[in-house]
Amino acid sequence: MKIKLIPGDSAGTVTAFYMNSDTDTRRDELDFEFLGNRTGQPYTVQTNVYAHGKGDREQRVNLWFDPAADFHTYSILWNHKHVVFAVDEIPIRVYKNNEAKGIPFPKFQPMGIYSTLWEADDWATRGGLEKIDWSKAPFYAYYKDFEIEGCPVPGPASCASNIKNWWEGPAYQQLSSIQARNYRWVRMNHVTYDYCTDKSRYPVTPPECIAGI
Repeated sequence: MKIKLIPGDSAGTVTAFYMNSDTDTRRDELDFEFLGNRTGQPYTVQTNVYAHGKGDREQRVNLWFDPAADFHTYSILWNHKHVVFAVDEIPIRVYKNNEAKGIPFPKFQPMGIYSTLWEADDWATRGGLEKIDWSKAPFYAYYKDFEIEGCPVPGPASCASNIKNWWEGPAYQQLSSIQARNYRWVRMNHVTYDYCTDKSRYPVTPPECIAGI
């Protein structure tokens, strides 16, 4: 999806582009959440992964451009090997399939694709310190050029064996060398929060962090 985010003072808002299984008890979900900011401050994108009903796997990245000035491409690659969140084809997060180590991975339920723009000023900007300035309303985000390819319901049992599905092919089982270099650049320079290293929330490191995400 190409998205142009809310310009100016967007503090307290969250623009979301995400996949969701629409199930209450064992929800699977893959999130892009764009956290609003006070004018001139960096825009933060938060990603989250829910697998078999377990979420709370937030990571945050400060974008290296002004996402309200023009459209940029935000994509999710979801196959049986990993989930890759990317911005303008640059990976910002990889969540690998570590089922062999007993770690849940979202693959048993179909997911729909959604987008929302909502008020979240109790947490979205500086942990809720910055509130929405309603004098700046209405708030608009813009979308265009949406593309989707995937296995239709009732997949995905036969999905991986279908040679027509390019996203399951060898080239998409792992990051390319260029993607890996760009991914390291993002992780070293633009990550502002990673649940894997948050000892106040997780005194014991979550198993997927140890296994490699």
